[in-house]
Amino acid sequence: MTFELLFGIGLIAIGAFSSGSFSIPFGKTRNWAWENYWLIYSLFAYVIVPLVACYVFCPGFMNVLSGVPAQTLGWIFLLGIIYGICNLTFGLSLRYLGLSLGFSLSLGLMMILGTIIPPAIDGRLNILLQQSGGTMLIAGLLIAAVGIALSGYAGYRKDKGAGPEANPELNFGKGLVLVFFVGITGASQALGIEQGMGISSALVASGIDPLFQTLPVFFVLFGGSFLATALWCLFLSKKNNNLKAFVKTKDIAVSSNYLYCGLAGFLWFVNFIFYGMGKSRMGEFSFTAWGILMSLTIVFATLWGLYRGEWKAADTKTKAWMYAGLVVLVAASFIIGMSGGE
Repeated sequence: MTFELLFGIGLIAIGAFSSGSFSIPFGKTRNWAWENYWLIYSLFAYVIVPLVACYVFCPGFMNVLSGVPAQTLGWIFLLGIIYGICNLTFGLSLRYLGLSLGFSLSLGLMMILGTIIPPAIDGRLNILLQQSGGTMLIAGLLIAAVGIALSGYAGYRKDKGAGPEANPELNFGKGLVLVFFVGITGASQALGIEQGMGISSALVASGIDPLFQTLPVFFVLFGGSFLATALWCLFLSKKNNNLKAFVKTKDIAVSSNYLYCGLAGFLWFVNFIFYGMGKSRMGEFSFTAWGILMSLTIVFATLWGLYRGEWKAADTKTKAWMYAGLVVLVAASFIIGMSGGE
């Protein structure tokens, strides 16, 4: 493994930690329904933080975007809308499957499809499969699938051991249908990023540091995600009579809710700053970065669950399954990363 690949994986790992941590501030919000805090979080994650990051790291990016064909921008924006729908559905999968199992299965399917579909469309996957790296990539994805299965099984045992009173909404049939939908639509995010490669190249040609070449692509992509999210959250807020909560919340200063939701949005998008930086170091087959990000995000989300005591009541065997899953996922991340350099 070259230093460039190792450096890239390290940057992506930092992004994965941020991604696995973004939901922590939600626990500090008070007297806000889901649609309230998710809308404000999305405003920061999809619009405000990406825009600020673009102005800081990619000065003049608007000039580059103005020269991009409208069809290209529209396609990326549409993929962002699909991803926004995916994110809304993801919350339901967690409700029906529990946090650990829902997170593992949803991100696992997103990882596999998001790694394979974009390069299959543009032909790079076929090129890689003709080299030794192709075998390594398939091996890495299969090993990651094993790690996801182990983590998912551990989550299933944990939630089942807690009893129905811990989560009366558990419904594995509905949950698995939603996971399948999330996995397919979630791949739109990876596809949107890869569709923006021409934009990234134009930015580098204009003098932008290659480390930050994907930031404007994220800005366009997540603009679509925000549109889908805002429409749904505002609909729910009106339906549930929660619109007034945005300006007035009982017993607390509403500004603190905005602060925590803004922090969640910041953490979530910082993930993509580091992901983009790491991806720029992955060479011709940079699409392998997606598998690394998803695998390590599951790892860090599980570790946060441990820290917060979500596994406290789990028996020793269940924790052993969980730790085994984490080790396998970390190993898979390195194998997937090395495949692009073979």
